[in-house]
Amino acid sequence: MTGPDLAGLAARYGLSARQISQFEEILRTLEEDEHAPTAVRSATKALDIHLADSLVALELDQIAAATNIADIGAGAGFPGLPLAVALPAARVALVESQRRKCDFLTGIVSTAGVENTTVVCARAEDWRDGLESNDVVVARALAPQPVVLEYAAPLLRIGGSLVDWRGRRDADEEAAALGAAETLGLELVEIHRVQPFDGATDRHLHVFSKASVTPERFPRRAGMARKRPLGG
Repeated sequence: MTGPDLAGLAARYGLSARQISQFEEILRTLEEDEHAPTAVRSATKALDIHLADSLVALELDQIAAATNIADIGAGAGFPGLPLAVALPAARVALVESQRRKCDFLTGIVSTAGVENTTVVCARAEDWRDGLESNDVVVARALAPQPVVLEYAAPLLRIGGSLVDWRGRRDADEEAAALGAAETLGLELVEIHRVQPFDGATDRHLHVFSKASVTPERFPRRAGMARKRPLGG
């Protein structure tokens, strides 16, 4: 059922037979587990919406070279889980605050045999072990961009990168994000337009680099980033 379509992803990203098998298991779990925390569960749709949309970040040098990656607000595991499969030499932390989703993540990681992945059941602001320890932080459909920047900055080492998945560009939000980035020690590197699958439009990866130390007052206590976002 999924083989021919996965073959296309395999050709695009140089995936091995084992990696294809792991992706087949991920798609099967999404389809069969009624508790999967996503509205996109059919293998055909999830192949594009979840797998292809996650793997497109392999186009970025920052992702391809990373050894420690954190996916904040991991949800059902995207983009962090596919990136962990595609980058077996990297360590990937799936950071998720909701216990129900953490339980699902633990199950799908085990079932698919993704050994380089850890599920961190905590809010990004409370993950003290992750402070200044990641080469890359990724986020997809998590929060307004200034909020994502505040979650990510304390978790990055100097020179590390945030990759934030976004849809249609929003000039006002981008301006607010630049203000937040300046406060947090981040700099915008590029906004990379991507087409992860046929028919995909208005898909962008926003890449920020950590240029200087994030002020000690960050992370603020849980909830403050959303309640009083920076850059407004």
